[in-house]
Amino acid sequence: MPFKRHLGRALTKEQANVNRAHARLRLPVEPAFARLKCRRISHKAHISPNRLASIVKAVLTLERHR
Repeated sequence: MPFKRHLGRALTKEQANVNRAHARLRLPVEPAFARLKCRRISHKAHISPNRLASIVKAVLTLERHR
């Protein structure tokens, strides 16, 4: 989890570095999750959760290589 900045206090350099590293990890995956939410694949699927999880993993992999 990234660190939050509180009122009147700045983040330390270590906390800012952790936030940057966290953002770099999230960057490639965010568009894929947005696409899944937009299409509501998980709400309309009438298959087992295990199979749905493998489909979501495949979509995320394809989005990363896009």
